Amino acid sequence: MTPLAALAVRPALDAAASMTLAIHQQTSTPAGYKRSLEGWAKAGIRHVELTANLLDDFLKTDSLPAASRVLSDNGLTPVSAACGIFALWDPGTNQATVLDNFRKRCEQFASLGLKRIYAPSVVNRKVTEDDYKAAAENMRAVGDVAKQFGLTVMIEFTRTSTMIATLPTSLNVTRAAAHPNVAPMIDCYHFWSGNNKLEDLDLIKPGEIGHMHFQDVPSMPRELLDNTTRAIPGDGISPLTAILGKLAAKGYAGSLSVELFLPKFTQADPFELAAEIKRKGEAVMRQARVL
Repeated sequence: MTPLAALAVRPALDAAASMTLAIHQQTSTPAGYKRSLEGWAKAGIRHVELTANLLDDFLKTDSLPAASRVLSDNGLTPVSAACGIFALWDPGTNQATVLDNFRKRCEQFASLGLKRIYAPSVVNRKVTEDDYKAAAENMRAVGDVAKQFGLTVMIEFTRTSTMIATLPTSLNVTRAAAHPNVAPMIDCYHFWSGNNKLEDLDLIKPGEIGHMHFQDVPSMPRELLDNTTRAIPGDGISPLTAILGKLAAKGYAGSLSVELFLPKFTQADPFELAAEIKRKGEAVMRQARVL
């Protein structure tokens, strides 16, 4: 490629690698649906990830149209939502009941303008190889429900799950399901604190990842890590710039949603916390050249 030709394609490559910072409502749970979103918006956050539990609390005294107005009035775009159904991917559950509950969640979040919804893999029982075949069938049924509402449903592998705890397993099962409305996603905490390697990101096919959760882990024995040890991006030892670089090379151009659990974060003022997340998170993104 000549130098002039290289310059000509460079803007296109940069555009393809662009990602946006978001915040997951888990991060400010005590503030509630409305106050968390309003505080984040004042700090300059424009993309948000909603949670079923905060929406439910809001709907006890208000309506879905009112929930939608909170988003639009504050210039916020919902990029994903936690459906709150933890048994969604386990073929050992009563699937008819699970799908019925999921259908209701899809209807709610689709009405708020969402295009993506997710559930973590939370399985504690002992599983067999046959369970993975059943899980793929499960995913197709879940994908069919999501498709009815114009949604893509994503599976979040979790480090403590006895079934889908790693990126390679998540990729394998979603590929076996082969449903256009089902996609894998990555949580940086579960990825780097779990049984994964940086090279596992090379297994991803272009455009395959549906969403990202974005956080750091502190320097401590991995055996001691749990949800409460999640840190703001840039405050830990995860190779976040390398992770983002590999994802950009695979064509990921979605949101990086910061999800924190430690009380010092969740109980903080939403505006002040969002300002800190924005400053630190975007610094990591600039270093990775994805902002």
